Amino acid sequence: MLTTPDRLDLDDGPRTARSGTGRMCAVTREVKPIEALLRFVVGPDGNVVVDLKRKLPGRGLWISASRKAVTEAVRRGVFGRGFRRDVKASPELAETTDAMLVRAIADALAVAGKAGEVIAGFTKVEAALRSRQVVAVLHATDGSDDGIRKLDAIVRHNAGTDGPCPVFAVLPSAQLDLALGRSNVIHAALRAGPAADTVVARCRGLIRFRDATDGQGPATVRDKAGASGPGIATPGIATGAAGGPARVSPDESRGDEASASGASQRRDV
Repeated sequence: MLTTPDRLDLDDGPRTARSGTGRMCAVTREVKPIEALLRFVVGPDGNVVVDLKRKLPGRGLWISASRKAVTEAVRRGVFGRGFRRDVKASPELAETTDAMLVRAIADALAVAGKAGEVIAGFTKVEAALRSRQVVAVLHATDGSDDGIRKLDAIVRHNAGTDGPCPVFAVLPSAQLDLALGRSNVIHAALRAGPAADTVVARCRGLIRFRDATDGQGPATVRDKAGASGPGIATPGIATGAAGGPARVSPDESRGDEASASGASQRRDV
């Protein structure tokens, strides 16, 4: 059961932001675990900014961790009332928050890569999946349909009683390249470890944020029933870095079928 927050939707600073197990969303007025909420503070210039790590100084206002809730908070003037002062909440606050969540995933992936918890490249990911050394799979949002389909088939084949391992499509190849310090990364896999756990948690958080059902929908690419949601690599469609669809053309798909893994390996080396 959640404890009643001391200050409901407004905390007294980063120390109190981490106390207790729940806070109240300033939009829905529901008490939720802090993991299901985002903390916002007012910067020196009066602009409202998201505090993903819950460490920024000043009082913090809590909003459900969804694009829908943040957009509604801006539209209804919730930040001004919540902070009890004149603040500037940009109409693009939800988009800015989305971009920061994406950056947080890339940063976590870079740490996981340095910790030796990331495997990159179609052939290496395929081998790791077949030897069951993988806790999650990452596809570039602009990756080929054929390569995604092949690797996802192995994921489904390996599924145990808890269902298949999570598969995410939340970063484009360029961001995967930067995070891992190599070129043309289309497919990557995570080995078990604390850094990999952070990547998975942040991917889930981004997907919940983009979920139109206000965080109540699926948080991984495919759950036990094979459901799909934002950030999911579905045949022919990948969710782009800003949440929009990036479709693979029929011509690209036909070209991908030229070899068993050639389409991915041509770019993912």
